[in-house]
Amino acid sequence: IKLLAVAELNSEGTGVIVRVHPAMIPRDHPLASVRLAFNAVFIEAESAGQMMFYGRGAGGAPTASAVLGDVVAAARNRVTGSVGPGESTYANLPVLPIGEALTRYYVNLDVEDKPGVLASIASAFADNGVSIQVVRQDGHGDEAGLIVRTHRATDSALRRTVDRLRELDTVKRVVGVMRVEGEVGA
Repeated sequence: IKLLAVAELNSEGTGVIVRVHPAMIPRDHPLASVRLAFNAVFIEAESAGQMMFYGRGAGGAPTASAVLGDVVAAARNRVTGSVGPGESTYANLPVLPIGEALTRYYVNLDVEDKPGVLASIASAFADNGVSIQVVRQDGHGDEAGLIVRTHRATDSALRRTVDRLRELDTVKRVVGVMRVEGEVGA
């Protein structure tokens, strides 16, 4: 589980979706090795493929260095009458709502362990256009823990699904929902 800041084009290339959230990533993903006071920027580009830039970025000294660098740049700009780096004009794309973000999800539920429960849960996903990739159930007594991993779905579709799950009498609790990023099982 990593805290990610994600900026990506939507599937049509007509807008940018920007979000910050914790997410599960595969253990073999390059970002999985980032630890302690280190940060990384992972980029996927059509022409360049995958690239990762890695270095110190958290903690006292790195933060102080970054702040000092910003202060020096601001002072230099003030002395020279400059306003700093200009805004990029490469693309004039709108920032789209988080509801349009497309990713996979991990949904953890406590449910009643009886016939028909899995079917009603699957219907809640299907009715909202969310395709299930994997289901794992672990029964204990008259209840069960149910873990559902989805194929890629929009954030808004997943939110509607979770709202519907909370309405089901057989769902005792939505324990957690987390995004899943990376290529494994995409």
